Amino acid sequence: MSAFEHVGTIRPQQIWETIVGRSVHGEHITLALLELDANGDVPEHSHANEQVGILVAGSVTFRIGDETAEVEPGGMWVIPPNVPHSVTVGPDGAVIVEAFSPPRADWGAIETLEPGPGRWP
Repeated sequence: MSAFEHVGTIRPQQIWETIVGRSVHGEHITLALLELDANGDVPEHSHANEQVGILVAGSVTFRIGDETAEVEPGGMWVIPPNVPHSVTVGPDGAVIVEAFSPPRADWGAIETLEPGPGRWP
């Protein structure tokens, strides 16, 4: 197994109905490039993973615990473990890069799709 990957060759996964993700998993972390459909919603949820991210393109409204913010490209966030959060995606969709620790072992059960071009810049 190589230490290197390219996002265009990683088999994508339908993480949520409106999100396709491509990820690499280390021993202690998952790094994911997530493409979010325009005007989509990620319902409130929580998980044991700490989640840190940056918005690369598009716009989102993020709610983390009791705090809500409209995020533009370059905006970053930290979600502590087990804190409820949700996302509403803007009209142009969004591209996000996020890291999860510990790794997202639950994503191993999600079927992979054929690799292909994405919407990353």
